[in-house]
Amino acid sequence: MNMMETKLKKTSVTVLTAMMMCIIMVAIFVLRIPIPFTQGYVNLSDGIIFIAIGLLDKKHSVAAASLGSMMGDILGGFPVWAPWTFFIKGIMALITVMVIEAFAHKHLTGKAKTAVRVLAMICGGLFMVFGYFVAEGVMYGSWVVAALGVPWNIGQFSVGIILALVILSALNKVGIGRN
Repeated sequence: MNMMETKLKKTSVTVLTAMMMCIIMVAIFVLRIPIPFTQGYVNLSDGIIFIAIGLLDKKHSVAAASLGSMMGDILGGFPVWAPWTFFIKGIMALITVMVIEAFAHKHLTGKAKTAVRVLAMICGGLFMVFGYFVAEGVMYGSWVVAALGVPWNIGQFSVGIILALVILSALNKVGIGRN
């Protein structure tokens, strides 16, 4: 690759990362379902985070997840959650990528590759559930109230897995994505 191609690739990755940050942020606003008895809510951002992981490398997908989710909290009127969200969503993305990378050397195809992606997203999603459980327990001073958010957060990342699998499958069919 010559110098111009390298600069173009870096620019393309930067633009895609920024775009995924914005889409994650917008996904937080599009569908926001309040969680009863808490100040939390569920949204579509996990699906977009999983899509970002399918399109970007580790560093850029973690940045998109952390910053996009944090900005969604800040601009959406929940700035007190922003620091928690920054770390929880970033680590969620990192765990998901690391599980995918752990199987990368096996050269999986088809259903086996999809199974690994689903496993990775479940691992990342379970961390997110745990992270928000801890955050809510600390912030509310009640582990009972924090526990009320657990099934909602499981539902959020489960819908996110389905959304990501459908969209990534379509993008892969037209040659977009990291497969």
